[in-house]
Amino acid sequence: MTSLSNRPLHELEQKDMFVRRHIGPSDAEIAQMLEQTDAGSLDDLMTQTVPGPIRLPQPLATGETKTEQEVLAYLKNVAAKNVIAKSYIGMGYHPTLVPNVILRNVMENPGWYTAYTPYQPEIAQGRLESLLNFQQLSMDLSGMELASASLLDEATAAAEAMAVAKRAGKSKSNLFFVADSVHPQTIDVLQTRAEAFGFELEVGPAANVTEKDVFGALFQYPTSQGDISDISALIASVQAGKGVACVAADIMSLLLLKSPGELGADVVLGCAQRFGVPMGYGGPHAAFFATRDKYKRALPGRIIGVSKDTNGKTALRMAMQTREQHIRREKANSNICTAQVLLANMAAFYAVYHGPEGLKTIAERIHRYTDILALGLSKKGMTPVNGHWFDTLTLDLGAAKADIVERAQQAGVNFRLDLDGKVGISLNETVIREDIEQLFAILLGDNHGLSVVELDAELTSAGSHSIPTELLRDSKVLQHPVFNSYHSETEMLRYIKRLENKDLSLNHSMISLGSCTMKLNATAEMIPVTWPEFGELHPFCPPEQAVGYREMIDELSDWLVNITGYDAICMQPNSGAQGEYAGLLAIHKYHESRGEGHRNVCLIPASAHGTNPASAQMVSMKVVVVACDKQGNVDMDDLRAKAAEVAENLSCIMITYPSTHGVYEDTIQEICDIVHEHGGQVYLDGANMNAQVGVTSPGFIGADVSHLNLHKTFCIPHGGGGPGMGPIGVKKHLAPFVAGHTQFDLGNSNSAVSAAPFGSASILPISWVYIALMGGIGLKKATEVAILNANYLVAKLKGHFPILYTGQNDRVAHECILDLRPLKEATGISEMDVAKRLIDYGFHAPTMSFPVAGTLMVEPTESEAKVELDRFIEAMLSIREEISKVEQGEWQLADNPLVNAPHTQYDIIETDWQRSYDRKTAVYPVAAVKANKFWPSVNRIDDVFGDRNLFCACVPMSEYE
Repeated sequence: MTSLSNRPLHELEQKDMFVRRHIGPSDAEIAQMLEQTDAGSLDDLMTQTVPGPIRLPQPLATGETKTEQEVLAYLKNVAAKNVIAKSYIGMGYHPTLVPNVILRNVMENPGWYTAYTPYQPEIAQGRLESLLNFQQLSMDLSGMELASASLLDEATAAAEAMAVAKRAGKSKSNLFFVADSVHPQTIDVLQTRAEAFGFELEVGPAANVTEKDVFGALFQYPTSQGDISDISALIASVQAGKGVACVAADIMSLLLLKSPGELGADVVLGCAQRFGVPMGYGGPHAAFFATRDKYKRALPGRIIGVSKDTNGKTALRMAMQTREQHIRREKANSNICTAQVLLANMAAFYAVYHGPEGLKTIAERIHRYTDILALGLSKKGMTPVNGHWFDTLTLDLGAAKADIVERAQQAGVNFRLDLDGKVGISLNETVIREDIEQLFAILLGDNHGLSVVELDAELTSAGSHSIPTELLRDSKVLQHPVFNSYHSETEMLRYIKRLENKDLSLNHSMISLGSCTMKLNATAEMIPVTWPEFGELHPFCPPEQAVGYREMIDELSDWLVNITGYDAICMQPNSGAQGEYAGLLAIHKYHESRGEGHRNVCLIPASAHGTNPASAQMVSMKVVVVACDKQGNVDMDDLRAKAAEVAENLSCIMITYPSTHGVYEDTIQEICDIVHEHGGQVYLDGANMNAQVGVTSPGFIGADVSHLNLHKTFCIPHGGGGPGMGPIGVKKHLAPFVAGHTQFDLGNSNSAVSAAPFGSASILPISWVYIALMGGIGLKKATEVAILNANYLVAKLKGHFPILYTGQNDRVAHECILDLRPLKEATGISEMDVAKRLIDYGFHAPTMSFPVAGTLMVEPTESEAKVELDRFIEAMLSIREEISKVEQGEWQLADNPLVNAPHTQYDIIETDWQRSYDRKTAVYPVAAVKANKFWPSVNRIDDVFGDRNLFCACVPMSEYE
């Protein structure tokens, strides 16, 4: 019998167990990889890689590493300080019932939440089909001809609608009109965006629009106060003046109400939250956005379109990708990068599961309970202010308001209280008979004498007139078979799984996307997201009901302040691009406060992220591009010259660090100094923060503001293209100028950038748990191993693929760029061919042709173990040998496994195989593939065909067979 070891207790404790699980390579593997990279230790590698002057002199102060059990138990106690009240606040946020089959198999399933944006559509057909369902849902309910695959939230969608109206409309006016019955948080965000664009914004009674010369207008349907009226004449008035008419609509009401499209609207938007997505104290939630077909070139965000693959099979992909900000830069329609794909998929599955009849039944039940409540109150002399309604009543309680609100609070019930002496009550799908009885007791007293059953019978006999007859919907919706086929849980489960099987996610293999940091989203980090203490709070609930949320957010903010070297954090931006926008707004407001509002020039290196120039144009900044030298670094002479040239008007520079080229530029502090000397501010893009944490920081380097991609560095999963969070860190002089909120005291009077005060608050526990588990030492080691993994790949691949850029001592940061241009010139094989061929090896391709065309940018992250890195290296070396066979003439350029990639199961069962390589080479090019084969469901997709034949709705089910 083997005896037990006599190791001391400290070696047996679990404190650093999570760090060892998060970081892929073991200590033994790290030693082997260091040897391969000619580094004596991780510290030695850091010395060789990171410029000495920017190395942090002290460790992070984010605490010690903790076990998963400790962290989750602590956070559960914090969450318990939140109060789950019955929420009737409304304003676009409603309690909902998440079908458990969707909760377990989508929201809690890494097959869905760890996927990346579908830039490689051949391995994303599942989520693309679900997003196409979301688009069809949006079009059907809105009555429009085209819809996008989701935006960030309703308020920012309204801001995008305003931009569409200006960009695509024919009016010469500079005035955008907003009905005062629009949700106040939407008006707040519109004010921010209008000011940044230089638009005039007028808020007033909806009827006043007929007297205005406007380029666009926004109406709420039903209104924020619950009223329903025919707005078709107002829409026609806007259009008569060549303006664009926009309508923000409640998605559930559209099952019963005539669609905004039928009323004549040009743009329809709203939030899909009440289709099976928790409120989560404000998000994440998918916004829907639909337009007339004529606005398709101006539509913000992503559109899923139908195309075909090389064998003529129906295949889906993102349509018109040239609209994306990465390509169009400052000429982009918007700076939108992250959508809300995971939440759009949940809403789409909710619609698929319930079907049109089930959804209508839910809407009718909500409406009937509202009618019962209104009838009972009217019998007791408390007639609603609004004469018509779907689910929302506004009540003038007069002198009784204070007592009634007190009774409601004692009963754990929240009403809307911001209505000038009135209260609002919005019902939802969770409401049952006992809830109506409780509302009667709160509003009328215990001896009200009303019976829900009797009131229901009276309504049944008399009929409801709370929706105007002319606004009752008579058009059918959701007639496509997908919404009428999966209503049993068995069928729904299989449909979800069938789509999941078409997608490659992190639960299958490494996703080595440069600049995207596809690292482990640990299960322990994800668990709190679905705790009801975090999921069931309304974003505008009383602050005393969200004490746990604030405690968690404040602690996360303190940690991020320490990690970034800044003085304050604003949590509101709900994507990285939103963070850029918010940071630039803070810079602009700072200059204005000093009497220098004329400063409007933004310097941006040629290598910058595409969102940078797009964000700059959103705050009306003029972009001046700074050249890069042959090594990919900022050309310092060009920077000095341009900074001096525009000094009087210099607002800021936007720079990414480590650079988008994957190196630590040793001139970064000098860059900051030059910009500051000329009166500008430094915006340091936080996209590559995974190479900074614990090693250096933006604040220490000398930057003034950064956004943090919590969905990159801090482990919030990408969700197939969203959710994301992009909070900004700022130095103290910028702190007074970050986003405020009309419904929440954030310590300033600034207007908002997102609908909710803390953005997508329900996913913040993910980053909180990650930092708490890792501790300061673990966070630093993660950065060091991310850099080690990248340099290990370079050591193994540089003899076969040129490495485009390196920094000091020929080191790269956390990512590297493989230059395929010489191979393309010699053989005709392109970076696209290599990307698609990697699918046959079971990998998602690295970032393709960004930031340099004809290249692949690889970021392995710290979470990938040596065995997975070696498997990727083996795949790349095998692909290089395949390219050599083309180069040597063994395979023709028109017929080889690279240009025909990816290969499907349908390919290998062809009876007439006439290719110059065998089937085994096609689908099992190396032995490792046999153990974990991923089969793409379609061959290479024809993007050109899809754009020339734009079709963005559900296709016949027979096309999927």
